[in-house]
Amino acid sequence: MAQDLQSLAESHAAEPTPAHREAVVLAAVPLVRSIIGRLSIPDHPLASREDLEDVALLGLLQALDSYEPDRGTPFVSYSYGRIRGALVDYLRSIDALPRERRRRLAEAQRAMETLRQSLGGEPSDEDVADYLGISVTEYHSLLCDAQSRYALSLHDGTGTDSDQTLIETIENHAAAEDFEQIDKESYFEYIVGLIQELPEREQTIVALYYYEDLTLREIASLLNLTEARISQILGKVLLTLRTQLNESRSMAA
Repeated sequence: MAQDLQSLAESHAAEPTPAHREAVVLAAVPLVRSIIGRLSIPDHPLASREDLEDVALLGLLQALDSYEPDRGTPFVSYSYGRIRGALVDYLRSIDALPRERRRRLAEAQRAMETLRQSLGGEPSDEDVADYLGISVTEYHSLLCDAQSRYALSLHDGTGTDSDQTLIETIENHAAAEDFEQIDKESYFEYIVGLIQELPEREQTIVALYYYEDLTLREIASLLNLTEARISQILGKVLLTLRTQLNESRSMAA
């Protein structure tokens, strides 16, 4: 599939006709959907699958118009960054989380970092809530915010010299069959190791949400939990990964 897309992109570069342009768009639909499938899509009226495909296709067309085959970069790799960037920028633009809630999320992350160091392990919900001076119920509400917002942060840079993002280091066998991955093996193994240290239930929820593309409601039904509880667990996983990555970067600095 990637081979066909490469040939079509080269044909368009040599002769940019509407027919060649349409052929590239049609051939790139699986790539576009693969990238969208790796996003954590917020519950937002402007974040429907159709909206995201429109945004992704605009990124694809921008990549197509500026693609130069002679530079030696495969079109899949070249367009991947443009498509992903367009999607992440769009999702951030519709993020309506109030500034105060963002501040509280940042405080929660710092609390987890501090408590992990002082306790020598993962703090409980009660530990973090007590540290922040809030109720466990309010902390759970913050975790739901983290689930809907910090999922986008998985598309921020990893802090390495590459343009790699955290979510791209999490293996996706379906995408790997058709498209080149922009992963660095050592970093991938580190992220996998962090996920494997999570409790079994949390690993299952991560797999169902990110790999199987199940909704929070579907996961809740499978695991006999509430949708709100699944959101809280995912939020805590994301906060945990972020704090561990921040600590590893600090140690490496």
